[in-house]
Amino acid sequence: MNYIWRVGWREFAENARTKGFWIGILLFPVLIVVGATVPALLASKGVSTRHFVLMDQDGSFGGRIRDELASRQQGDLEEALATFARSAEGKASLGAFMTNGKSGPAPDLGRWRRANETNAPGIAGFRPPRPAWLEVPLPPGVDAAADVADMEVALRPWLRGERTLPPSAASPRPKLFAAVVIPRGLGATNEGAATIRYWSDNLADTGLRDALQRIVTEELRGREYRALGVDPAVIARVESRRAPVTSLNPRKAEGDERVGTRDKLRQWAPSFFVYLLWVSIFTVSQMLLNSVIEEKSNRIIEVLLSSVTPHELMLGKLLGVMMTGGVMMLAWVGSLFGVGALVAMLASGGMPAAGAGASAASVAADVTGLLKSGGLLPAFGAYFVLGYIAYASVFLTIGSLCNTLKDAQNLMGPVMVVLMVPLFLMPFIPRDPNGPIATVASWIPIYTPFVMMNRIAASPPWLDVIGTGVLLVVFDVFLLWAGGRIFRLAILRTGQPPRIHELLRWVQGR
Repeated sequence: MNYIWRVGWREFAENARTKGFWIGILLFPVLIVVGATVPALLASKGVSTRHFVLMDQDGSFGGRIRDELASRQQGDLEEALATFARSAEGKASLGAFMTNGKSGPAPDLGRWRRANETNAPGIAGFRPPRPAWLEVPLPPGVDAAADVADMEVALRPWLRGERTLPPSAASPRPKLFAAVVIPRGLGATNEGAATIRYWSDNLADTGLRDALQRIVTEELRGREYRALGVDPAVIARVESRRAPVTSLNPRKAEGDERVGTRDKLRQWAPSFFVYLLWVSIFTVSQMLLNSVIEEKSNRIIEVLLSSVTPHELMLGKLLGVMMTGGVMMLAWVGSLFGVGALVAMLASGGMPAAGAGASAASVAADVTGLLKSGGLLPAFGAYFVLGYIAYASVFLTIGSLCNTLKDAQNLMGPVMVVLMVPLFLMPFIPRDPNGPIATVASWIPIYTPFVMMNRIAASPPWLDVIGTGVLLVVFDVFLLWAGGRIFRLAILRTGQPPRIHELLRWVQGR
């Protein structure tokens, strides 16, 4: 046992001394923060303002469209102002704006909105959000009085980006993103009725098109209601009614059955842990494979075997890389706690949060609370150890059979196919965690760690939990026994990897 520990500590120290090991640990919290913030940041700042022209031949829809877009921009402005007000700079700046530099009560955003809805740029340090869409006049040379066909032909160079628009408040050289033509007779029910003509070469960003369609649809419906003598406001009020539904969980304690955000997170959090489990097991097993092949190709393995037995060397390597993976897991889980606490603190800004800030703080608190309770972390630790032993035994055996990474890659193909199956099952198991597919897959030992981790939040039957656990332990013991026999005979072997029937003879001791 002393030699196994010494080999394991050497293996751990070799991995811990590499820059990649620490870079991987330090990058994980960065990736969490980047993954949570960059998409929203890119959505708000990474996409330029979309310039468009609107030609309403009847003049009966343009006003409604412009009012709706202005209302949306005002909402974005108020949300940005509320976020700014929660920051330290915002509290001071907005307080000075409200009191004209004199001491006074805390800033009242409602009072600011009522007093002057357009004076936000006058607040020091506040940068109003740029508009998502900006209507611009028709480009030079395009005649608004011309036929629709002629007007659209004249707009083509601008829509293709061959010509740029005059400078706007959002861009010095804006490109025409879209042209919208609302022809006369829109809304007629006869065959061949006019349709909105939406011109744009960007087929992926349909936000403007969808908004215009919704606004015009609501206006057409309102006209139909009024033609029938029905007040559209009454219809809107009736359609806004929703049947109240309270989700309750029968497994929760009496009086606390209501399903909240934490319960929904608990339902899907195991999928995240399955992915983390997959990445960690694959990463550390790959470390083990590379270590064995490198030492075998450099003949270091012969020096090691002069001091320890193949059995001690194999178990020591398994132990050392498992310690490496354990440090990684502790760092990653600790990062989840740290990032959750940081997000909650930043979202609240040291004061009662509202809107998006309150939502972010609430979700962060729910995630942190979920990690502290619910048994997810103990299950994750147990399945990491049992899954690591299974896959690491296979990787270690493959490493002992090969002299180069190229040889190992040929043998790794079937293993990777097996290892990918749990990722394909991840989206389906949470929807039916105790169904036949999940239950059957749980009893396949090579998939047990991933499938049972995905089912753990749904309180699977104890027969499945204990039975699959015992089967997985037996499977791990078998892999260690069989892998140990192959490792003992193959570790000093050179040349081509043995064939299947030779491996079977080695396992049988012949």
